[in-house]
Amino acid sequence: MATAEQKPTADDARRSALMAAAQAGDKMAYQTLLRDCVPLVRAIARRQGVSADQVDDVVQEVLLTIHRARQTYDPSRSFTAWLRVIAERRAIDLLRQSGRRGARELHAPIAFENYPDEAADPAGGLHHADDAGRISHALASLPPRQREAVQYLVLNEQSLAEASALTRRSKGSLKVNLHRALKALRGSVEREG
Repeated sequence: MATAEQKPTADDARRSALMAAAQAGDKMAYQTLLRDCVPLVRAIARRQGVSADQVDDVVQEVLLTIHRARQTYDPSRSFTAWLRVIAERRAIDLLRQSGRRGARELHAPIAFENYPDEAADPAGGLHHADDAGRISHALASLPPRQREAVQYLVLNEQSLAEASALTRRSKGSLKVNLHRALKALRGSVEREG
């Protein structure tokens, strides 16, 4: 890291010049700078204790941060020091995130094989099939325009504009028919349930 008393290294001076050119709009200088940063960021991440399989994640985060903050860099200061601070912070962020995830998650595949899921309901599949049958019956009992609105907007997940073009009906008409259909379906399912 270059301080006021230290003379910047040749690498640091080159990186600072590349960043200054990148800030001025030189795309080639920017690409060269980013490629040049990768080995340094990898080394910083490993030094921070990031596992080998997560080093590339730190590199990506650092490159994104450089891109977002590139206009904040002051060319009269050390680029390597600026980069080092960013890389160290991104490595620490990743380590914290991994620690939190590790505290929540449990990887024990054998445990899942040896213990049954007490919340599982073997009859749940039958209830689901029964519910699907009731909903199909309720859909069939709807007036054609309401059934059509449910088909396009809910089941096919089309937008109002798409459904309007396909049915040659106004968006407002489709909205009204969908609202009425959902209300009728809700009432029908509640009566049967």
